[in-house]
Amino acid sequence: YHFSSHEHTDHFDPKTVEPLAKASPAARFVAPGWCRDLLKDAGVSDDRVIIPAALKTMTLPGTSIKLTAIPSAHYEKEYDEQKGYRWLGYLIEWNGVVFYHSGDTIVHAGYVDTLKSLPIADVAMLPVNGRDWYRETLVNATGNLLPEEAARLAVEVGWGTVIAGHNDLYPNNTIPMGSIADAFARYAPRQPYKLLQPGELYYFVK
Repeated sequence: YHFSSHEHTDHFDPKTVEPLAKASPAARFVAPGWCRDLLKDAGVSDDRVIIPAALKTMTLPGTSIKLTAIPSAHYEKEYDEQKGYRWLGYLIEWNGVVFYHSGDTIVHAGYVDTLKSLPIADVAMLPVNGRDWYRETLVNATGNLLPEEAARLAVEVGWGTVIAGHNDLYPNNTIPMGSIADAFARYAPRQPYKLLQPGELYYFVK
């Protein structure tokens, strides 16, 4: 299974999806309805595409994996009658472990209550590159959670470990790693978190 949270190229890369779909004919692709045409253009047939309904837990075909799609806000929640929510995060329950990938998001109305109403993640991956006027205006970069927001959110929801991500792909949309560490030290000093380097693996055992 291949997951895309939305259609931006750092989350849905046609140059990755197309060869992957060819090399692995059994692979299926989970994405918002906003990605359907992009998947088709990448050679993925409709029978290999799964568009999950928001907040309705499903079992991925052929597996015991439970999936719940959670609307995100990048910066606003966007909804279309045909395509559904534009920005999605995914809560995955498998083999006794709960993993949450938020996709691109900020804290928004109802977000915390929604997260608390679902199984609490053992591991949550969050975008912590923040946002500011200069990046938004000068380089047209839509930002994400501020590090302090991510730290406080983790404590409020009760996540086990946070993987702080989405911060080292584009030089013009990046913050110093030290500012992430400072935010967790100040707002969530007992919250486990990880800052991974490119190519680094993280194993979680429960």
